[in-house]
Amino acid sequence: MEAPQVTLSTIELIDVDLTLGAGAARVHVLKALSLTILQGETIGLVGPSGSGKSTLLMALAGLERPDSGIVRIGGRDLVQMDEDQLARFRGENIGVVFQSFQLIPTMTALENVAAPLELANRSDAFEVAAAELAAVGLGHRLRHYPRQLSGGEQQRVALARALAPDPLILAADEPTGNLDSETGAQIIELIFAQKARRGATLILATHDPALAARCDRVARLRSGRIEADEKQEA
Repeated sequence: MEAPQVTLSTIELIDVDLTLGAGAARVHVLKALSLTILQGETIGLVGPSGSGKSTLLMALAGLERPDSGIVRIGGRDLVQMDEDQLARFRGENIGVVFQSFQLIPTMTALENVAAPLELANRSDAFEVAAAELAAVGLGHRLRHYPRQLSGGEQQRVALARALAPDPLILAADEPTGNLDSETGAQIIELIFAQKARRGATLILATHDPALAARCDRVARLRSGRIEADEKQEA
């Protein structure tokens, strides 16, 4: 059997162990976990609360550093990078959408989306940010602050921010968890449409079976391990 072709956005986790907390609160979240995700795939991470799916997503995105093992993207091991290298790599290659939006309350929608581009010294940060907000249907809300936006609008801003650097990988952690069903469905359509338009790899941590069913593959986690990795029927 031929090995999967490794491309720039291929993600490989090999024997990843990760613990969170300290002392009596220390929890072994990921346990010798291995997973490969190929360029352009959409994979759903599912499992009960506490199974490790959100932590796995954060490890893939370079937001949690494993105790041991390898997290490799396009041949580069994130675990071996220092904080500056990791921040630069993540800023150029990985967009993250959180359940709780994580917008900066003192910044407008436009400023929130432009912020990561400004950190990357992009001279066109505000032009790109405006275009991304227009692409998610918020071209008329550029100057509004998060408190002036609905939950669905805030998640659209968060999606625009994640997509603004044109990342190879989009990681979404329960992106509809704080939204009503109708608004959540709209956000999911946006995420899948933007993923298809850009040819990005999409990784979704979700409790929603209907959302998982739309993915190419589903990895089922339990107690920090992958108990099944299933390719979906076309």
